[in-house]
Amino acid sequence: MSKKPFYITTPIYYPSDRLHIGHAYCTTVADAIARYKRLAGFDVFFLTGSDEHGQKIQRKAEENNTTPQAYVDNIVASFQHLWEKLHISHDDFIRTTERRHHELVQAVFQKIYDQGDIYKAEYEGWYCTPCETFWMERQLSDGKCPDCGRAVEIVKEESYFFRMAKYQERLLQYIEENPEFIQPTSRRNEMINFIKGGLEDLCVSRTTFDWGIPVPFDTKHVVYVWFDALTNYITAAGYLNDREKFDKYWPADIHLVGKEIVRFHSIIWPIILMAMGAPLPKMVYGHGWLVVEGDKMSKSKGNVIDPLALIDEFGADTIRYFLLREITLGLDGNFSRDALINRINADLANDLGNLLHRSLSMIGRFNGGIMEAPGEEEPIDQELIALARATAAQYEKHMEQQDINAALKEVWALIGRTNKYIDETGPWALAKDPAKKGRLNTVLYNLAEVLRIVAILISPFMPLTAPKIWRQLGLTSDFAGVTLDDAKSWGRLPLGTVVAKPEPIFPRIEEQPAVQAAGQPAETAAVPAPQAAAEAGMPEITIDEFAKVDLRVAKVLAAEKVKKADKLLLLTVDLGTEQRTIISGIAKHYEPEQLVGQNVVMVVNLKPAKIRGIESRGMVLAASCDEKLQLVTADMPPGSKVK
Repeated sequence: MSKKPFYITTPIYYPSDRLHIGHAYCTTVADAIARYKRLAGFDVFFLTGSDEHGQKIQRKAEENNTTPQAYVDNIVASFQHLWEKLHISHDDFIRTTERRHHELVQAVFQKIYDQGDIYKAEYEGWYCTPCETFWMERQLSDGKCPDCGRAVEIVKEESYFFRMAKYQERLLQYIEENPEFIQPTSRRNEMINFIKGGLEDLCVSRTTFDWGIPVPFDTKHVVYVWFDALTNYITAAGYLNDREKFDKYWPADIHLVGKEIVRFHSIIWPIILMAMGAPLPKMVYGHGWLVVEGDKMSKSKGNVIDPLALIDEFGADTIRYFLLREITLGLDGNFSRDALINRINADLANDLGNLLHRSLSMIGRFNGGIMEAPGEEEPIDQELIALARATAAQYEKHMEQQDINAALKEVWALIGRTNKYIDETGPWALAKDPAKKGRLNTVLYNLAEVLRIVAILISPFMPLTAPKIWRQLGLTSDFAGVTLDDAKSWGRLPLGTVVAKPEPIFPRIEEQPAVQAAGQPAETAAVPAPQAAAEAGMPEITIDEFAKVDLRVAKVLAAEKVKKADKLLLLTVDLGTEQRTIISGIAKHYEPEQLVGQNVVMVVNLKPAKIRGIESRGMVLAASCDEKLQLVTADMPPGSKVK
C-alpha cells in the first residue's frame, strides 16, 4: 500500500545576513510537523532554502567589495550549517540561483506573458528595499514602509506588470469556499480585508539593477524578486522537469511562513498559480514573531539571538523543545534565558530525566536490569495504561491540527502522572517483600512501557533524545523504524529486555543562587528559643556561634547504598556552584530512589571525614521522633543559604 504524500515548506530565507532564533523557530516547527507525518506513515517532502536575488543583495555585495554570488554563497553556507546543527530533516534545499529555478521562473513568466496577463508599462511609486516591496502613497505609514517601518525611496522605471486585479474576485471566492486555506483565522480575516480594499496590478520586473533572473523575452529586465522567490515551491516539486513528482506532491499541504509575509503567500502566490492554471496550496499558515524579553529582535537594539550559540551551550534538542513548548503556533512568543533554563530544569531534568533515571535504577537494582513478566494488577495500573492510550490519541489529534504546544502538554502530563505513580506504588517497599514480586514486576514494566511510548511521541520534537531513551531501555530494534501505531499500542516492550545503566540526558542548569543582602539585621535570623534548647538538654549558644554553621540547600543528584553498611547511603549533591559526596546514615528510612531530585538542607562547612574509605564533605539534616526520621527539605534553588 503506497503512502499518502505530504508536502511542507518553510519560507526560503533571504541571505542579507545570518539567521536568528526566529528563523530557527519557523524551521523547527516545520521539521517537527514533517517528522510527525513520517511517524504517522506519510510520504513526506520537506523543503527549505534561500531566496538570493534582489537589489538588497546587490547593494550588500557592493558594500562588502564582492560579487552577489560570492556574497550569498558565504551566507547560505551558514544557513545549511545551522540546519545541520539543529537536526532539520529537510528533503531538499533550494537556492534561487540554481539553474533548475532559473529555467522554471523564465518558463512561468513566459507562459503568463503569452496569455496576456503580463504587460509593459512605466512604474512610478514607493519602494522598500529591505522588504523588496512596492507601495502606493496611500499604503505608507507616516511616509514609511508599513511592514518594517523603514524609509522608502521613489522609483520610476519601465516595468512589466502582472494583472493581479483580474483575479481578485476569484481569489476571494476561493478563500471563502476553503476556510482552511489561510491559518490562523486572524490572518485569514486580515487577508480578506486587504483584498476587498482592492488589488493593484503587480510590478514584476526591474531595470535599475541586474542581480536577478532575466526576463526571457526582454533581457534588460530582471524578474521581480517576489515573483522569482514564490515559484521556488514548484521548482523543487518538479513542475518543469519531473511531472510525476509534481503530480504526487502538489498542491503543497502547508506553506509555513512568518506573519509578515502571509500576504505574499496567500494573495500574490495563489494568483500566479491561477494564471498558470495550477492548483493552489492547501494551507498557508502564518506563525507569530519571536520577541526577546517582550521586544522585537533588532540589531540596533542589540537583542538578536544567535541560535548556534544557544545550541553549543544547551544542545539542539533542548532548544527545539523550548521553542515548540513555550510558543503556541500562530501567536507571538517570548524568548528569555530565564524561561529557557526553567524549562530545562522543570520539564527536562526534573520530569523526563528524573523519570528515566528512577525507573531504570529500580529495574537494575530490583530485577537485575531485566524486564520480567508483570504479575498482579491494581486499578492504579489500569488508570496509567488508560492515560497512556489517551495521550497517544490526543497527541495525534493535536498534531493533525498543527497544535504542537498542546501535543507536548499531553506528553508531559503523562510523564508527570508516571512520576507520581512511582511514589504511589512504592517499588522500593514492594522489593522488600518476596511475596510481592509479581506486583513489583507490574510496576516496573509499566514504568518502562510508558518511557517507550514517550520516546516515540517526543521523537518529532527531540530527535536526539528519543533514541537515547530507546537505547537506555535496552531496545535493540532500529528506532528509525518506529511508527505512531507503536505508541498507540500498550505492551510492546519485549519481556526479557535488559535495560542499560541510566545516564543523565538533561543535566540541571544552575544559575548563581541569590544571596542575602549584606547588612541584614542579625535579629532577623532564626534563633532557637532558650527554653526549648534548655529542655532538650543542649547548652545555649550565641547568634555568633550559630552563624558559624553554614546551612545551604542541596539537590540530591544520585544516591546508592554503601557496600557492607546497612545504615549508610552515599549521596551526590549539587550546591549550585559545586558537587559533593556525603555519607548519610539514613538507609533504614529511605530507599536511594526516593532521594534523587529532592532538595535537602545540608551543613556545608562540616569538617570532612572518611567513612568506609569514602570522604564525606557535609551532613544532611533530618528530624526524628519515635524512631521515625524525616529529612529537612526546602523548595529553593540549590546553594540557597538557610538562616
